[in-house]
Amino acid sequence: MKLRTLDDADLAGRRVLVRADLNVPLRDGEIADDFRIRQSLESIREIAARGASRIVLTAHLGRPKGTPDPRFSLRPVADRLGELLGADVRLAGEPAAVDGAPLQLLENVRFFPGETVNDPAFAAELAALADVFVDDAFGAAHRAHASVAGVAELLPSVAGRLLQREVEVLSAALDSPERPLVAVLGGAKVSDKLGVIERLLGIADSVVIGGGMCFTFFAAQGFGVGRSLLEQDMVQTCRRLLAEAGERLVLPVDVLVAPALEHGVATTVVDADAIPPDQAGYDIGPRSCRRFADVVRAAGTVIWNGPMGVFEVEEFASGTRAVAAAVAQGGARSIVGGGDSVAALEKFGYTAEVGHVSTGGGAMLEFLEGKQLPGLIPLTAP
Repeated sequence: MKLRTLDDADLAGRRVLVRADLNVPLRDGEIADDFRIRQSLESIREIAARGASRIVLTAHLGRPKGTPDPRFSLRPVADRLGELLGADVRLAGEPAAVDGAPLQLLENVRFFPGETVNDPAFAAELAALADVFVDDAFGAAHRAHASVAGVAELLPSVAGRLLQREVEVLSAALDSPERPLVAVLGGAKVSDKLGVIERLLGIADSVVIGGGMCFTFFAAQGFGVGRSLLEQDMVQTCRRLLAEAGERLVLPVDVLVAPALEHGVATTVVDADAIPPDQAGYDIGPRSCRRFADVVRAAGTVIWNGPMGVFEVEEFASGTRAVAAAVAQGGARSIVGGGDSVAALEKFGYTAEVGHVSTGGGAMLEFLEGKQLPGLIPLTAP
């Protein structure tokens, strides 16, 4: 995919509207992790340095229901942006409140009912603020929203540096990977990642499955899964995938089980085909940790999306920790995306050792699946 980028834009003396990804986690009204804000700085600084007369940023935070909600105000984000940029960032409550200040952040676009339905009137209201649109929000690229897709149809539009880098890195991993290409997929449900699994099985040398998804694959092999998460309606699909993929589909050989998901609970390691009926699996076991790590360390390119277990509870963090270490230290071209996987990197201290940490979870999955992302279509070069 070839996108128009900032290299193709004339910004001197122009009013520039930037869709940024500033959807950061908040804790008690304070920013818990400013990773996405820091990733947005490159484009903002370049646009300012190239002589834009005014920069207006738009972004969302959380999931307010089309009406103002103080819990999701971008005020903390505006303050943090100002600190990082060493500049005043004015927060405008609505498009009509945008004035001549050189750098402004529009309040959470999801406070406006026209945003998520891609209302043409709201898109036009945003477009009226600028001469050029820069989309730098890969994390929202899979959303057909007014501030993403709608406004891009109304103004000369290009990709910012963050969005450009995301697309280039993921495209290279799919189109020209260093082999072996290994994909590590975790998370709860096969149904959520079926399209990605099927696409990657056609491209990758190995697809490693962990997290809650593995239990439906166990059931497809006739194993009992006790009280583990199970998608009964996906068992036949998993049986088909196992038959088609053969050894390229790598599953856990042992799991960590417990009677309840809680801190301090007694845990037991059992083989994948020996889960007790009164217990549930919450992490992969030690042999699986070693097996997965060996596959990842042998990779030329590795893509990781989704934890191996409930890593937020220390008793069930070993699998995700082992994968994070292997991805970070294995020497492969590494790409990690998805909120839980990125949080795991942060928790275990491996973020700086990964080649590319994606700001997009859902967008990354849909890109890997081969879907057309609404936010990218208007930016595609002819």
